[in-house]
Amino acid sequence: MSARADVAVIGGTGFYSFLDDPEEVVVETPYGAPSSPLAVGTVAGRRVAFLPRHGADHAYPPHAINYRANAWALRSLGVRQVLAPCAVGGLRETVAPGDVVVPDQLVDRTHRRIGSFVETGAVHLPFADPYCPRLRRAVVGAGAAMDVRDGGTMVVVEGPRFSTRAESQHYAAQGWDLINMTGAPEAALAREMRQCYSAIALVTDMDAGVEHGAGVGQEEVFALFRDNLERLKGLLTDVVAALPDPDGCGCSTWADGVELTHEVP
Repeated sequence: MSARADVAVIGGTGFYSFLDDPEEVVVETPYGAPSSPLAVGTVAGRRVAFLPRHGADHAYPPHAINYRANAWALRSLGVRQVLAPCAVGGLRETVAPGDVVVPDQLVDRTHRRIGSFVETGAVHLPFADPYCPRLRRAVVGAGAAMDVRDGGTMVVVEGPRFSTRAESQHYAAQGWDLINMTGAPEAALAREMRQCYSAIALVTDMDAGVEHGAGVGQEEVFALFRDNLERLKGLLTDVVAALPDPDGCGCSTWADGVELTHEVP
């Protein structure tokens, strides 16, 4: 494949383009088609691939995204580091709409998704710390001027519906900070592809258990994300410029000496 990239940005809700004058790359994978053709260009001197998680026109709801095809397609271009901006709800009053949070923990409450490339054999992924610490530090450092928040637990639910008030209050009672519909199995699949991965969570609303009234609405989520899109793009550009060398990171070396039963392209 002629197009290559070192870094990927997976765009979330409302985030459908990132690069100027990119090259479009169509990738076929053993798992079907990714959400859209990949866009490849240069940011801060690095080759970057961009993939809108939901497709170019938000064709795929959270539970219908082909997460395996997306992860495999990015790795097939050479991507070793993945930045994953996403829209999230706030579960506790420690966060507020407009906050950007770099979570350090994940709770998977999805139930219909294929969560691994492993289909045969004994390959057990170490996942105690689901996000790359090197990438997290780079994001927090690059976002110091905009008060990017370091740390927090993100619970990922199946969707596409929003939570009931009781569900939301239950998640908050566990001490979890953020709620999202796309962070799993994306993070684990990136680790299986031996990639460094960091979520970058934009709080678009407070979840149903936090506030009184009708609860979360789709339009408010989309509107706040649109209002912060240029801010996110600026942060991502700064992060790409500050990314560390991925060589030797545990996100890849976990598989050294392991007989993988899935292909890492």
